[in-house]
Parts: sequence; structure tokens; C-alpha cells
Amino acid sequence: MLEIPQTFIVIPCYNEEKAISSIAYSRFLQNHPDASICFVNDGSTDNTLAILGLLKQQHPQRIQLLSLLKNVGKAEAVRQGIQYCTQNFNLHYIGYLDADLATTLEEFMLIKNNLDNEIVFCFGSRIRKIGSTINRENSRFLIGRVIATFISNILDLKVYDTQCGCKVFTKEIAKLLFQKEFISKWLFDVELFFRMIRHFGKETALKKMNEIPLKSWIEKGNSKVKPSYFFKLWLDLYTIKKEYKNTVPKYETFSRKIQSPSFE
Repeated sequence: MLEIPQTFIVIPCYNEEKAISSIAYSRFLQNHPDASICFVNDGSTDNTLAILGLLKQQHPQRIQLLSLLKNVGKAEAVRQGIQYCTQNFNLHYIGYLDADLATTLEEFMLIKNNLDNEIVFCFGSRIRKIGSTINRENSRFLIGRVIATFISNILDLKVYDTQCGCKVFTKEIAKLLFQKEFISKWLFDVELFFRMIRHFGKETALKKMNEIPLKSWIEKGNSKVKPSYFFKLWLDLYTIKKEYKNTVPKYETFSRKIQSPSFE
């Protein structure tokens, strides 16, 4: 294991040459010596890889660059980035953000500060309230609220915003949650909650997660999610719910084995 700053931020990148702000990333690294960034180039066909290469040259010890030969989607790009970091570096915390920094790197670190011995998973929430700046097209906001409410009902959890692209974990829980591939390329966030419940049980999982209202979230550019995905989204949700429907917490399975004379 290499000695490295205690926090890693994974940034999936697919054709992000216009969205990547080298100045923002460099300024953050200069001001936060306790953090490193891992860019995952997800088979980009534009100039993204070259831009990321220049950033790495400027910060060779603070930036890791993982380049995938073909586009695999956000879920798998994030998963491979987190696996790469947790397997190769002596980090404490890890999470992911979108490349356009709709949520800033600085706010990611503030959310990370909510992790402790009890809380192992924190995530940002785009709640519009006094004192916050959440800039989002009204149409996307309304569609997002419909989807978020539906997802919350499926999870049977009072989560306001499962799809915010700012999530951070302790190293141990990240290794567990990102061990297996996800069902959906875009709704993998939903699976993270199901995997938490599967591992800990609902009651304990709730005590180990914290939803933090963002101070700022600025929508930038067009979403990589095609409008047509709105229709496939419901199929993905159905498939995810079916997969995790009969979820049995890991500790309950272990308990049942102990009580069974035949250990079957």
C-alpha cells in the first residue's frame, strides 16, 4: 500500500472536455493536502483524456488517472475507480462527484466530515431551502421529484434525493458496496441503499447513513442521460426491486446458521 492523503474523490469522465475546469481542480488540491483525485476516463471520444493527462502532469502525486478502453457507463466507471483506489492506496474515505463539479470539491469535503465511527455513508441532497443555492431547471426539478418520490417508496426509506452525484463512504463500506457490478448504468445509487440494507438490515442501515442538504448545486450543461431513458428508467427500477426484494441482512443469515443444528 502506498501512503497517500486520507480522502479520495473518484470523478467519472465521458466526453467532458468542455466541463473540466483545470483551475478548480488545481486550486482544490493546493488547499486540501488531505485529498487526492482519481479520474476515470470512461472511453471518451473527445479530448478528455489529453486534458486529464495534463492535470496529472501538474499534480503527479495527487491525481490518479484510470483510462478505460471503451465506454462502460457511469456505474461501472465509478465502481472501477473506487475498487482501484481502495485496493492500491492507504485511504480512509472515498466517494464520487460529477466531473462538471455541480457540487464543488470543497462541499464534498464538508460532507465527508460527517463520517465517524457510526456513520459510514453520507450523501448530498439538493433540497431547495433558504440559505442554499440550488440552480436547476424547473422541468428537471419536477421530473426529478417524481422519480425521487417513487424511488423513496420502493426503498421504503425517507430519502429526499437518492440521485445526487455526491456520495462519500468509509473505505471499509465502500469495498463492500462496490464489490459487485450494478444492474443499472444510471440508477446504481438506488442499489447502494439496497446493499446497505442487505448488509446491515434496515434499522441499523438507517443509523449508519446521513443525508446532508447541499449549500450549493449549480446545474451545468446537458445531462449525459438521454431523454429516452426516462421510459427505461421504470424497467430498471422494477429489475432492481425484484433483485433485492427478498433481501436478508447478512448478520441475520449468520444468526440463523448458528441456530441451525445442520448449518444449512
